Amino acid sequence: MSSGLIDTKPLAGIALASAGYACFALQDALVKWMVATYEVPQILFMRSLVIVLVSGVLLRFYRHPSILKSPYRGTVVLRAALMLIAWLLYYNAARYLGLAELTTLYFSAPIITVFLSILVLKEAVGAGRWIACVGGFVGVVIAANPSHSPNLIPAAMCLVAGFCWAWSTILIRLVSRSESTLTQMFATSLLFGLACAASFPWIWKTPDAEGWMLMLSLGLVATLGQFLLYEGFRYAPASALAPVEYTGLIWAFVYGYTIWAEIPALNVFIGAILIVASSMVLVLWERRGEIAARNRAVT
Repeated sequence: MSSGLIDTKPLAGIALASAGYACFALQDALVKWMVATYEVPQILFMRSLVIVLVSGVLLRFYRHPSILKSPYRGTVVLRAALMLIAWLLYYNAARYLGLAELTTLYFSAPIITVFLSILVLKEAVGAGRWIACVGGFVGVVIAANPSHSPNLIPAAMCLVAGFCWAWSTILIRLVSRSESTLTQMFATSLLFGLACAASFPWIWKTPDAEGWMLMLSLGLVATLGQFLLYEGFRYAPASALAPVEYTGLIWAFVYGYTIWAEIPALNVFIGAILIVASSMVLVLWERRGEIAARNRAVT
């Protein structure tokens, strides 16, 4: 099980993060399914409960140190707050925005992550990462193809959600310098769940059998996605992983077709090609960097 030490293996980080974002796309599909019946805080609480139970058992088994002893415990609280704000805004904005507007606005997050990685983490962002990030965003815009200007307030909600998510990914990399993946998952989800539970007197609705099954599935998918993403940030810089988030759009198309028989239009395929091409630029760039670093170490 992973320790709190960071190793630099960008390609491994990219692979782990890609798998994590595939899980998050499935998470979004499950939430979309449930949000018509249940309120967002209740859905997110059940998701957090499963993560806390799974990570708590593993933390006890592997005897990881308590987050209360961490120098980054305040940062963990901040990250939990940012994630709570991001997801409450994002999933509530989905009630008012079409998928095109929602996707385009939210995918400003990877661009923000690159800027924050420079300002906060002092990471060096090379041309390859910038090309991949900008190319991926262009692909998202083409694929989403907004047909009209979105409503102002929901659009602002989605943009703020993108900023909060970007900031939280920066904090993952910062906290990973000393804390294990499981410790971060447990602490963040515990705080997240407690905040959501505070709304229960006003929004709780007892799920039926299908609702319990969907919420349990959501929790398990989210647990796996979080673990993979946290591990990805342990091995690769935040700026390298920012463009990888665009692959979640492709998975959203796959899940949309599988669950709701949605067939993407031509512009969606063109956008997806741009996204994949941008990701390949990123992989080739990081591969070249690994080879160069290995050669320098040998000489």
